[in-house]
Amino acid sequence: MPTTPMPVTPLHPNSHPIPHRVATRDGEPGRRAGDQEADRSPMLRRSTDVPRVRHTVSLVVPAHNEARNIPWVFEQIPRCVDEVVLVDGSSSDATLRMASLCLPQVRIVQQQGPGKGSALRTGFAAATSDYVVMMDADGSMWPGEIPHYLHFLDHGFDFVKGSRYVAGGGSLDLTKIRSLGNLALLAVVNRLYHSSLTDLCYGFCAFRRSFLDELDLGSSGFEIEAEMIAHALRSGLRIAEVPSLELPRRSGQSHLHAVSDGRRVLRTLLAERPGVRPAAQATTGEAK
Repeated sequence: MPTTPMPVTPLHPNSHPIPHRVATRDGEPGRRAGDQEADRSPMLRRSTDVPRVRHTVSLVVPAHNEARNIPWVFEQIPRCVDEVVLVDGSSSDATLRMASLCLPQVRIVQQQGPGKGSALRTGFAAATSDYVVMMDADGSMWPGEIPHYLHFLDHGFDFVKGSRYVAGGGSLDLTKIRSLGNLALLAVVNRLYHSSLTDLCYGFCAFRRSFLDELDLGSSGFEIEAEMIAHALRSGLRIAEVPSLELPRRSGQSHLHAVSDGRRVLRTLLAERPGVRPAAQATTGEAK
């Protein structure tokens, strides 16, 4: 049976409480007495205080003629990302050259098959890290938000998706027709899958690579984003939404066709709904 995403409090850059610090004479924040005592006497720390496991992170970026946008995107990638996989869709501009100049260690793989879905599946297959993050190369998604997604993966969730409709999120590029279409498709997925998601057609997501088989992806176009969510719901993965701000494309024309791609998303949601075909069996176990 599909499960409803676990309710979480949206993560926001300013949402963490600030611990009290004592000001020193030079105005700099000082250490608390308790902190200093704990540093001097490690035995005073709790037995449950263990070092956090550092999971590796792959960032998958599909690109087709995005040479003018790649520099800004790559400059914003946080240090927590261990591997960047650029999936090239037979670009005719300087996308590959620009990517190598901006990030010499980038892994470039050639897209297998047409469409964004094919590009993402190619990138997922090439990724080698514990966590996989997917985002666009057009500058509409800020890589600086990636640590927010990793926070929830580190705390037991399996699939984390960005939402433009929760507190702290938004869009500077969403047209009226795209917004109405997204809300209509969102109502469909929430009804069919008994979920309570706030956003659907937004491709800034992260997941545990160990669950790639459960996602069982086969779409070739933009509908792959809906397919990922549908299969995550069907498989009982623990899903969290985090606020995300969609920015305007920095340069060039969008490859999205709102009406035709919306129809493909709807067909995908109907075809993958519970009861139509067996869902992949999710691997159960203790969250890492």
